[in-house]
Amino acid sequence: MNKRPEIDRRQFIKTSALLGGGLLLACHLPFGRGYAEAASDVSFAPNAYLHIGQDDSVTVIVNKSEMGQGVYTSLPMLVAEELCCDWKNVTFRASPVAPEYNHAEFGPIMVTGGSSSVRSEWSRLSLAGAAARELLVAAAAEEWQIDPATCRAEKGFVISSSGARLSYGKLAARAAQLPVPKEPKLKSGKSNILGTAVKRLDSPAKINGRAIFGIDVHAPGMLTVVIARPPVFGAKIVNFNADKARALPGVRSVTAVEAGVAVAADDFWQALKGRDLLEITWDEGMWGGISTPAMREQYAALALTPGLIARKDGDAPAVLAAHPGRIEALFELPYLAHAPMEPLNCFVDLKGDSCLIRTGSQFQTVDRAAAAKVTGLKPEQIVFETTFLGGGFGRRACTGSDFVIEAAQVAKALGTPVKVVRTREDDMRAGYYRPMWYDRVVACLDKKGYPLAWHHRIVGQSIIAGTPFESAIVKEGIDHTSVEGAVDTLYAIPNLQVELHSPKNGVPVLWWRSVGHSHTAFVMESFLDDLAHTTGKDPYKYRKTLLANHPRQLKVLQTAARKADWGKPLPKGRGRGIAVHQSFGSITAQVAEVSLDKTGAIRVHRVVCVVDCGRVVNPDTVTAQMESGIIFGLSATLYGAITLKNGRVEQDNFDSYPLVRMAAAPKIEVYIIDSQESPGGVGEPGVPPIAPAVANALFALSGTRVRTLPLTPENIRAAIKKA
Repeated sequence: MNKRPEIDRRQFIKTSALLGGGLLLACHLPFGRGYAEAASDVSFAPNAYLHIGQDDSVTVIVNKSEMGQGVYTSLPMLVAEELCCDWKNVTFRASPVAPEYNHAEFGPIMVTGGSSSVRSEWSRLSLAGAAARELLVAAAAEEWQIDPATCRAEKGFVISSSGARLSYGKLAARAAQLPVPKEPKLKSGKSNILGTAVKRLDSPAKINGRAIFGIDVHAPGMLTVVIARPPVFGAKIVNFNADKARALPGVRSVTAVEAGVAVAADDFWQALKGRDLLEITWDEGMWGGISTPAMREQYAALALTPGLIARKDGDAPAVLAAHPGRIEALFELPYLAHAPMEPLNCFVDLKGDSCLIRTGSQFQTVDRAAAAKVTGLKPEQIVFETTFLGGGFGRRACTGSDFVIEAAQVAKALGTPVKVVRTREDDMRAGYYRPMWYDRVVACLDKKGYPLAWHHRIVGQSIIAGTPFESAIVKEGIDHTSVEGAVDTLYAIPNLQVELHSPKNGVPVLWWRSVGHSHTAFVMESFLDDLAHTTGKDPYKYRKTLLANHPRQLKVLQTAARKADWGKPLPKGRGRGIAVHQSFGSITAQVAEVSLDKTGAIRVHRVVCVVDCGRVVNPDTVTAQMESGIIFGLSATLYGAITLKNGRVEQDNFDSYPLVRMAAAPKIEVYIIDSQESPGGVGEPGVPPIAPAVANALFALSGTRVRTLPLTPENIRAAIKKA
């Protein structure tokens, strides 16, 4: 990944052109060379972000993938705010894959992730709306032969001081002929639409069934393909017999591909039945004996040895060595599956010199380049269409482009349009996972009972090592995504040392919703709770003291405590826990109320969530994403674990890898801090605090500190026995 260019936020307008009788406006960030410089160069018209039609329609071309997080509404809102259009005329269209749609911060790549969609596009799309508004005002002033300063834009019209009105649609053609303003000015004063609760633009299509997800794609002559995948990571085919499969009606082809044995049929069920009849002999290779208990032993041993230093303030080891009272804790977190509701799939139609790919991707540039390598085509010969995504959580932003590569390979082998579909079991047993983690933390306290020294060792696989992004992210052997949330803590700890071990094994790992924060928040907030209880201090007040120099974080914490009635008695049999964490530019605090049922299982009754995500586009989206993150994180907290035995993943569907269902979902209250800070993310920051909040509530209720996730009755009983 190339270094991000330093770009003046005003210098983004690339080109304008007349398209379909309307105004087409493009935004451009000048990555590299080879792009037209002149604003009059209309050859880059496909790079447009905004089209205003003669029918007054406003279409925003969105360069982010919609996977439930609301970007097909929030990003058009950024344009609409500055355009001063009528929201009822606004619609959206998914962008093609082109340099003009590259991520505004991450370099020359089109990607959706890191809770960065609104943060990265705020300036670019706001300026696009402002530029279009200025063009429309100028066009109206030219029509009326008056000074543009005497005109204003309002709800899709340009209005003169005398009261004359022209709609944007009437002005679009004239506006398209005018020179694009070099430095469009953002409007000042009260917002038109930002900060208001707006219904999502994509909801109607999802309600009436018109929305096309990747798994819905169909084409004439298309074959549906399922692949028999290795039972062990890295296993290879020795031989296979497909006679029974080929004899089934509807089965058209059985072919060995890199991913396994591909069975192509007229429909999904015929392909699946054919796959079930395959007889395959596998060479399981070097990872055939890998198991979770053996990895745990390896990780535990590493945690006792020095690792690479990721942060060093003061001299924590020396202070701890000289201090008579040391507090030590070990934390274990398992592998986790992404488990999106829509399993992975990809449609490929490969012709002689062109290729059409339709799939739900978070990583379009990387996926298209991978397909180009397989097919032998140039990337620009591949039309890559992004469908709706039935969940992603990072899985559809795979650095290895596995689900796209295998579909391209099958299409190349068969010479016909194909849609490769993974079953739920395929997705869970042969996918990518959030790494397993093992942490050892040792601390000592000062005379007032606050942390004097904190020595933290983290053990877990790197999700970046061996990927194309290693050189940009891994520095001096340290993958920052492994330690984020620990190295950037704001708690006042004078002697802090964070170390990292990154062992390697055959389990494929990948970013998972909230990435490193998904494990470091649990460790940091659980252990801090330990320290508070050790000194007899209130856990909320303890955090409040340690965050005294950080007013923004303090406000979030205090608001959460107040809204959750912290300090007030709870009904008998309930406990309350608190956690606060900063990630992706946002601060989130959560308070959980829990009880234990007769089986020893945790029931979460209430979660109070307070978030400061800076300036807000759509509060409904923020609330929905906090709720989503809490349920997603709670599923992992209470149930989630991918374990291995004899090289095989033991979980394969939602019966063995449960999610929180409606009957078990807590009451969730979300409160948004009114903030004028730069926009932060909302898709991921709701996940990290829920696990420690629940674990801390469990301790408050039972006196049992469980440091192994998930918080199952078995792990709770094991913690009680160990204590």
